Amino acid sequence: MVHCALIGVLAMATAELPSGAATAALELPSGAAPPALTVRHFPDRLHAFVWRNWSLVPAARMAGVVGATSDDIRRIGRSMGLQGPPRITRDMERRSYITVIRRNWHLLPYDQLLDLLGWTERQLAFTLREDDFLFIKLGSLKPRCEPLRYQAPDATARAAARRIAERMRTVFPEGVGTTREPHFQFVRDLSSRSRAPAERLAGPSRFQPRFCYSYFALFGDPLAPGAVDSYPDGYLARMAASGVDGIWLHAVLYKLAPFPWDPALSEGADARLASLRRLVQRASRHGIGVYLYLNEPRTMPLRFFERHPGLRGVQSGDHATLCTSVPEVRAFLTSAVERICRAAPGLAGLFTITASENLTNCWSHSQGAQCPRCSQRAPHEVIAELHTALRDGIARSGSHARLIAWDWGWPDAWAEPLIGALPDGTALMSVSEWNLPIERGGVRTEVGEYSLSAIGPGPRATRHWELARRRGLPAFAKIQAANTWEMSAVPYVPAVENTALHAAALRTAGISGVMLGWTLGGYPSPNIGVVARLGATDESPREAMLAVARQRYGDASAPGVVDAWRLMSEAFREFPFHIGVVYTSPHQSGPANLLWESPTGYAATMVGIAYDDLDAWRAVYPPEVYIRQMDLVAEGFSRGAAMLAALERDAPEVHRRALRRERGLADTVRLHMRSAANQARFVMARRALAAAQDAASAAGPLAELERVLREEAVLAADLYRVQSADSRVGYEATNHYFYVPLDLAEKVLNCYDLLERWLPEERRRRGL
Repeated sequence: MVHCALIGVLAMATAELPSGAATAALELPSGAAPPALTVRHFPDRLHAFVWRNWSLVPAARMAGVVGATSDDIRRIGRSMGLQGPPRITRDMERRSYITVIRRNWHLLPYDQLLDLLGWTERQLAFTLREDDFLFIKLGSLKPRCEPLRYQAPDATARAAARRIAERMRTVFPEGVGTTREPHFQFVRDLSSRSRAPAERLAGPSRFQPRFCYSYFALFGDPLAPGAVDSYPDGYLARMAASGVDGIWLHAVLYKLAPFPWDPALSEGADARLASLRRLVQRASRHGIGVYLYLNEPRTMPLRFFERHPGLRGVQSGDHATLCTSVPEVRAFLTSAVERICRAAPGLAGLFTITASENLTNCWSHSQGAQCPRCSQRAPHEVIAELHTALRDGIARSGSHARLIAWDWGWPDAWAEPLIGALPDGTALMSVSEWNLPIERGGVRTEVGEYSLSAIGPGPRATRHWELARRRGLPAFAKIQAANTWEMSAVPYVPAVENTALHAAALRTAGISGVMLGWTLGGYPSPNIGVVARLGATDESPREAMLAVARQRYGDASAPGVVDAWRLMSEAFREFPFHIGVVYTSPHQSGPANLLWESPTGYAATMVGIAYDDLDAWRAVYPPEVYIRQMDLVAEGFSRGAAMLAALERDAPEVHRRALRRERGLADTVRLHMRSAANQARFVMARRALAAAQDAASAAGPLAELERVLREEAVLAADLYRVQSADSRVGYEATNHYFYVPLDLAEKVLNCYDLLERWLPEERRRRGL
């Protein structure tokens, strides 16, 4: 099972990395090196390069990459009708490096990509390896690209650029290249200290804690000196007003405490601890506790074990585990946690993942039999002992921090003995909706990843919670209150009823704490507000939704908003859920995903680049069912958006903007799901065209291709306007922007290029 947000990053991509055994082995990964894909809707690769970086990279940097001047770059951009370029701040660059890497993956070789980012080779190698599976998100390969050098456009290229400019003026008379709301405006908005409206919670909550991740944190080393502030006071105030009482962030123990076998890895630890102490103090003023996520111990490169062979456990590739059956390793875990808790005495807690994709303890990948020590011990014994080492560190410090053991990835056979062996007082957290049986479009399957379309709790969590209660341990639920990888390109999915029904079920189940989301879903949303109300009151789901809607959209609009939420929730329950669909389908990038006249040969990547890999997109669903289900979701959100638009027209000015932005999110979900269905139709029609034997059998596929291309151009233009007015759209913390408005404008070019160049040729070739 793939989970694309489980690897904790050791350092921010833009931070300087320490010298030492663990970092010296970093090399740029390559994997396979197939030829890069060529985009034919631009005059050449240089024009594509300028277009794709226009709004994210300063012109001077672009110029330096290709050997041009800033004026050369600006002339090329403006020749294609681009306005600007916009001002690009250093903060914007630090928040968008994944977007820049992804959009240049098929354009630049590594050395020029380094120049574009202004990074060292070691920084990029580290980012690709550690920044939330980034190299896997990019396909575990680097397309082969020739160096890109500036040459003044010739007459043919200039004429093609003029045609692009004409197309842009026709489709976007308001202009392209700049936006009404700049990229990352939401960071400034959420960070401001203006007073946020409270959800007016009454009484203590049954759910304590209710904690989540920052909506805009950089995945990595948020406590490093000079790091971007992931939790500014304005944001903390807004989260508290929405009912959140806890936040979490990644922690790597050797970044916060002396690493006895390679002290260089711990450079800056004292400064990080000081940052943590300040964050704990600031958050406490808002009634918010701070939790650290531990995925420990971290693996080390094989060369590390040449000096320390007695620490080595299970090997995977060029790394191996620090075996926790070695007393010295456990002693490090204990002392590191003790040091952290002493430095930040108000720390609320630590939570662990001990069986993720990230190799940590020797049994974390069920391969403990390969370790000479752990092979003699049961998995539950090893993992429970790891938790005991962490608990001992908390106890030695005198801290009141909680220890939370998350059962993510535990095989069923491990659960009962492991829960029984956890140290006293440890809270057991389980993913609420896992293993829920579902049926979508006549296809039966079960939930195998986070889901907002399926309402928990499921049988796995219910069983694990009961085992915890028998053991005398608190039972916590991990949910996705606001959004999931079913739709991550919005700050929250306005399917609020699904969240409310789930929270009410957890209330009935007697759950005592809730993790509100993984790295996605940390926006101060109505979804989170509803969870908080249902934990603090005896209200029904509808009553809680009405209360939250009144606070945000006014008394007059609230009933209509709740009706729209209910309609969209019903529609979202039609999402064709399967882990394969969740991670590979083009619903993350929606209309921004390009269409190709012939098969690319590239496999869809994990929430990265979908390409044209229909068979991966649909997973267990027949193509027709996948298309129908995506259409059902789109239709429901279309109706919901229409209801919100009607409310917006009649609302007082004080609530009109909030309703307009709520409608924009509904429209975004509609556009993404409709485009996913269209892209599947396109691939099916392209296959049918390739198989056609004569003009008669080719006519139908050609007509379908033309229809899809025209509709996709409209969808892309519609989403361009939504995103241009709302900088939250298209963004997710660990992927940065899946797309920016110019990607959507490029999709328009892509569609019209295929219409004007490819389809007439196909018709002529087939005698139509």
